[in-house]
Amino acid sequence: MTSTTTRRAFLGAAGSSLLVAAACGNGVGTGAAAQIDARVDATRDFLFTTYPGTRDLAARAAGVLYMPLMTEAGIFVGGAYGRGALRINDVTVDFYSTTKASYGLQLGAQQYAHALFFMTPEALADFRRGDGWAVGTELRYATPGQGGASIGKESTELQPVIALVFGQSGLIAGGSLNGIKYTRIIP
Repeated sequence: MTSTTTRRAFLGAAGSSLLVAAACGNGVGTGAAAQIDARVDATRDFLFTTYPGTRDLAARAAGVLYMPLMTEAGIFVGGAYGRGALRINDVTVDFYSTTKASYGLQLGAQQYAHALFFMTPEALADFRRGDGWAVGTELRYATPGQGGASIGKESTELQPVIALVFGQSGLIAGGSLNGIKYTRIIP
């Protein structure tokens, strides 16, 4: 066995272990819709209390996908997993899982929440119509440090989907190529 094969095996095993650990931390296998809804309620309340401008953003949105707990870890190869709910008029209509894979210079682990605000009925319909939805160029990211507490109408009029990442804990450093996909689930 060469050192290249050993490194590949190590990286593959490490990545697989991280994905399993991330999944375990998010209640995979419990199948409890009530548990996901309770987490979504707490996440929504935290978001609205901590960043009051998001309440108006949610009111203007055609729908909001809340992902209460994303767990991400990586050592060159990384991944993340979370589950949440899509709400229209603050009523849960579907449940979704999110998976993220990444490869590149990265080290660490973190947890965070995020919400996708679908600002047009068309963007919401496109999201719900697909088998799975991968993040693309139509998404604008914002973090509380970039003004998430005061996202105004002027910043949302031309954006069909806005992602707000918040509640981060832990540390992950480095740059990586990554993708995130949302898939409808039945808990």
